[in-house]
Amino acid sequence: MNNERFDYQTDVVVIGAGNAAMCAAISASENGAKVIVLEKSPEQEKGGNTTYTHGSIRFAYNDQNDIKEIIPDMEEEDFRITDFGSYTEEQFYDDLCIMTDYKTDPTLASILTGESFETMKWLVKHNIRFIPIYGRQAFKIDGIFKFWGGMVLESVGGGAGLVDALHLEAARLGATILYETMAVELLHNDDGIYGVVIKEKGKTKRILTNSVVLASGGFHANVEMRTKYLGQKWDIVHTRGSRYNTGEGIQMALNIGALSAGNWSTAHSVTGDRYLPDFEEGFQRLSYPFGIMVNADGKRFVDEGADFRNYTYAKYGRIILQQPNNCAWQIFDAKVAPLLREEYKGKKVTKVKADTLEELADKIGEIHKENFLQEIKSYNESIDQSTPFNPNIKDGRQTRGLNVPKTNWANTIDTAPFEAYAVTCGITFTFGGLKINERAEVQSIQYKKINGLYAAGEVVGGLFYSNYPGGAGLMAGSVFGKIAGENAAKHVVQTTIVK
Repeated sequence: MNNERFDYQTDVVVIGAGNAAMCAAISASENGAKVIVLEKSPEQEKGGNTTYTHGSIRFAYNDQNDIKEIIPDMEEEDFRITDFGSYTEEQFYDDLCIMTDYKTDPTLASILTGESFETMKWLVKHNIRFIPIYGRQAFKIDGIFKFWGGMVLESVGGGAGLVDALHLEAARLGATILYETMAVELLHNDDGIYGVVIKEKGKTKRILTNSVVLASGGFHANVEMRTKYLGQKWDIVHTRGSRYNTGEGIQMALNIGALSAGNWSTAHSVTGDRYLPDFEEGFQRLSYPFGIMVNADGKRFVDEGADFRNYTYAKYGRIILQQPNNCAWQIFDAKVAPLLREEYKGKKVTKVKADTLEELADKIGEIHKENFLQEIKSYNESIDQSTPFNPNIKDGRQTRGLNVPKTNWANTIDTAPFEAYAVTCGITFTFGGLKINERAEVQSIQYKKINGLYAAGEVVGGLFYSNYPGGAGLMAGSVFGKIAGENAAKHVVQTTIVK
């Protein structure tokens, strides 16, 4: 170490520049640390996967008063016509457990759910602003907007707005952000981390530091790692989000003896447009609870109404990947067309429209027409129409006697015009990553902390398995980013005292 030349010296290095990373940078800065943030992308593409989200964030709250603490500028009249309901810590924790088949790390899950509301208040204190998600998470019934699915707020300006606000706040607190700069190696010795080797605009340099926060995302954009860990067919899925999330952060930590954790064989996999190019916004097609999905054989293959889409969308893409030709079609009629989300509109949408179901099948072309028509006939005849349709709740309007049931929101498909949307699987982020403890310290293969190494965001494994509740990823990034930054700053002080 004494013979090495260093181009920079700082207290804390944060690798990545999305939500988790910038929360770490802000937290470390407010705890007195000098911070350098490394962003692999050019500035105009900054923010990793966060930039590609809607900014929807899941957190625990008890009532309207809690919401008022997060959006204090909201008009009283708007509160009067809005029913936010409640979403307690217990509900949030139960959702994590149920959706991961009780595989989620109970310590991390407890921290995520228990610290979510306080972390929201912390974000607001740091000039992050939120608004209600009226367009995607609420329906207006009898003059009142009623939210469903446990998620009610999004950041102003969506994911891109969240990234911009976090970067401004980090810069205000004195953090330095190096763009087009990637970490390539963690420098360590028997005492722990002491530096990072970087490529800054193609030039190899070194940073002297004894605290590093890894927040560089998973490996969803790395075809080789996807195929290696997720398996067959994952090389052909559409890639959503940032093209820069290619797994080097995880690999650098594994190279120095970090312990892996979590679900390395599945990922956040959504239903989206069959032909939209990789890394483009607008991929998702998530109104399937109000229609049906059929494969090339003309058959339904999944319960579209098993739960709110927040609780199923991250796994249904994987099921579509297993269908013939790795694709499916979402079918809607005129009754539910007004309920379709905004991503169903516009020019970058693969759809056909027809006045009859026979014509719709012909326009789709590659579907088994006879099976398709019989499937819809059987589906229509199976619906218990005595139960009223209600999009705000799991209404229990279901089918009877089908091999593949529809548990909620079952409406007959019988009103022209009919629409079919071609969909396939898209990968958003990976679930496997590094093992951390309650202080966000990365653990070694000897089940001890690696001194000076912390992690947050998608680089962490152990929270999500097979499925995931919408908005929990951003919240996890914020919660553990805040924790990682604070403890990285404290590690600097402790190390200085020891020296």
